[in-house]
Amino acid sequence: MPKVITAKRKEGRLGAKPYSTSSTSGVSNDSSSSGTGSGQGIQFNRDFGQHILKNPLVLNAIVDKANIRPSDVVLEVGPGTGNLTVRLLEKASRVIACEIDPRLIAELQKRVQGSPLASKLHIIQGDVLKADLPYFDVCVANLPYQISSPFVFKLLLHRPLFRSAVLMFQREFAQRLVAQPSDKLYCRLSINTQLLSKVEHLMKIGKNNFRPPPKVESSVVRIEPKNPPPAINYKEWDGLVRIAFVRKNKTLSAGFKTTSMMEMLDKNYRTHCSLTNTVIEPDLDIKKKVEAILEKYDFGKMRARTMDLDEFLKLLHVMNTEGIHFA
Repeated sequence: MPKVITAKRKEGRLGAKPYSTSSTSGVSNDSSSSGTGSGQGIQFNRDFGQHILKNPLVLNAIVDKANIRPSDVVLEVGPGTGNLTVRLLEKASRVIACEIDPRLIAELQKRVQGSPLASKLHIIQGDVLKADLPYFDVCVANLPYQISSPFVFKLLLHRPLFRSAVLMFQREFAQRLVAQPSDKLYCRLSINTQLLSKVEHLMKIGKNNFRPPPKVESSVVRIEPKNPPPAINYKEWDGLVRIAFVRKNKTLSAGFKTTSMMEMLDKNYRTHCSLTNTVIEPDLDIKKKVEAILEKYDFGKMRARTMDLDEFLKLLHVMNTEGIHFA
C-alpha cells in the first residue's frame, strides 16, 4: 500500500480553494465514461468545474513531453484516480503525488495496490500551496486557474532546483506565460516567469478531450528553471515590475508619478541612505530624482508592454545604483 503523508502546512498569503475540488478550469485525470463520476463511483461536481480527461493519447503525450529518466523522482499535483500516475510510475524511480481529496487518495491506492508500482508511489495529502515540497526532478501537474500563478512561483522559488515541469493550464494563462514584449497578453506574469525560467508552449488540448467539455481550452507548457538562477534580489525585481505593469501602456515617466508610489520610494531611499551612511540631500525631491534617473538612462519614454527582460534588468540595476529601491 502506498504511504500517505499529511502535508506540513505553511500558512501565508497564497491561500486558495482546493485544487482538486474547486476550479473553473481544473481537470481530473480520470478516464471514466460518466460525465459526473468516475468508474470507481467518485462523484465529480460540475459546479466546481471538474472535467475528466478522457483521451489516453493526451496522457501519453504529457508523459513523453516530460522526458522522464529511470532515476527521476516525479512530483505529480492533482493525480485524480491515477491514469497519469500509473504512466509516470512506469517511467520514474518514484512518484510523489500531492492530493487534497481523501476519496481520490483511496481510489489511487486501490489502483496500484498489489502491483510492483505500489512501492514507488508516495502520497502527500494536503493543499500543495501550503505544503513543504520534497526533492523532485520533474513536476507534472494539471492546475485550476485560481492557483496557477502562485503554484508556478512556488515551483520556481523551490530549492533545490528541479530539472523541468510539464504543466496543463487554462489556455489564456499558458499564453500569458510565454507572451513576448508587445503581445497583447504580455504582463508581469510573463516577465517574472521568463526571468526565472525557460518556458515553452508544448501543445493545445481541445475541450472535447474532457468529459464534460469545459468552457475554456487548455494548453500544456514546459518550464525549465534557469540554473544558476539570476543573481538579483527577487523582492527588488518584483517591486519594480509591479510598478511598471500597473500602467503598462503608459510611459515609465508617467507610471512613476503616483503619490503612493513616490511615498514608498522616498521611504525606501531614506532607509537605504541610513543603512549605507549616505548623506540625504537637504532639498530631496524623490519625484524629480526618479524622473532624472529615467531620463539620464533613456527609460523615460519606454513602456512596460514593450520592454524585454534585458531592459528591465538594466532598469533595476541603474535604479539600485542611484539608491532607488523597490523593497
